[in-house]
Amino acid sequence: MSSGLYNTHKIDFDTTLDLTKLKPYGDTMNDGKVQTSFTLPIKDDERGEEAARQIAKKMGLEEPNVAWHMPLDKEFTFYVVYGSCVHTVNYEDIHVITVESDVMSMEDTNEYIREHIGRKVVMVGASTGTDAHTVGIDAIMNRKGFAGHYGLERYEMIEAYNLGSQVPNEDFIKKALELKADVLLVSQTVTQKDVHIQNLTNLIELLEAEGLRDKFVVCCGGPRITHELAKELGYDAGFGAGKYADDVASFAVTEMVKRGMGK
Repeated sequence: MSSGLYNTHKIDFDTTLDLTKLKPYGDTMNDGKVQTSFTLPIKDDERGEEAARQIAKKMGLEEPNVAWHMPLDKEFTFYVVYGSCVHTVNYEDIHVITVESDVMSMEDTNEYIREHIGRKVVMVGASTGTDAHTVGIDAIMNRKGFAGHYGLERYEMIEAYNLGSQVPNEDFIKKALELKADVLLVSQTVTQKDVHIQNLTNLIELLEAEGLRDKFVVCCGGPRITHELAKELGYDAGFGAGKYADDVASFAVTEMVKRGMGK
């Protein structure tokens, strides 16, 4: 029998990591494997599946495969597409503006407030405007917190007031003044047509018009909030996904001290 039947073919895989040409990693280095999902306003059939593949190609995926699809309605179909991304980014050139403060534990934050501020810090939070979602502000403020991180209501040296959802910016400011707030916390979950940017901008404009902007440390948070965006809109800090009460509290109290809002 020919020994050729038993020949093995060595497959050479790219193992080079070049951070100036960074690609997604799936099974091997630089294979670019990604998975994406989207909905098309068409019925669930073979023609729709081909449309999804062609869209994936135009998105920059090589050899796209529709891994899964299902009808959402008679004329709407959800697709999950798998393929190899042809694009790269220069990781070395990426610079992100982030909140620059050390994150303290609840106990350390309480002690910091006692030592540097000497009184309880008043924090007022709400989902403002037409936003009816409270999941974000509740995760930060409620005693039980979220994902093992206690909320601000549990902090001994913080007076936390959660005003809930759909709070007009004018009412939010009025209540903050009434409670003699030090810190304003705004949560924005609804982001369709950038309504969150309009609402966040409106709050800062109202504060500035009343000469109140410098009276508060003002922070915002939500799924599409970044620190860079928050700063652009006039806020002191922005907190996106993966941030908790300890991140917010640590920044807020240290910012108060920097601005002489302590003892």
